[in-house]
Amino acid sequence: MTTQHSHESGERADLVETLAKHRSFLRQTATGLTDEQAARRTTDSELCLGGLIKHVALVEHGWARFIERGPTAIGSADQAAMDAHAEGFRMAEGETLAGLLKRYDEVARHTEDLIARLPSLESAQPLPEAPWFPPGAKWTARRVLLHILAETAQHAGHADIIRESLDGAKTMG
Repeated sequence: MTTQHSHESGERADLVETLAKHRSFLRQTATGLTDEQAARRTTDSELCLGGLIKHVALVEHGWARFIERGPTAIGSADQAAMDAHAEGFRMAEGETLAGLLKRYDEVARHTEDLIARLPSLESAQPLPEAPWFPPGAKWTARRVLLHILAETAQHAGHADIIRESLDGAKTMG
């Protein structure tokens, strides 16, 4: 007979393992690059590899804080927040790929610790007011972690295209 605790423990392990796999794909796209290459746009998009790593770390950090603290961790959806979000896709002057990867590792460790110590994946928080969230909606920790996973996987794919455009290297294939 499977208990709820053992089922949830297995689910937590699956979440950590799958997140680690997609983080690895994203990190692999930056292997061997200089800071200049990591900051270079290789398509018509504004995206660059360093900016994607920075963005994914910022998003994961923000959503982990949401699990812990609720909607105030996300902040408002005003113009300043939108501008800061857009800046989160760029390598700023003085930022290095090594520094961005180090920060991403710190965020990943925090998220993995959070997954281990959560009382339940069913713990829920109300979403902040924003045009893209239904009024009064709540997300469980599980839903937030799935969102982090989807965000990481999506941007790992973007990174693969950018890297292939940069020098022909591919994460897979």
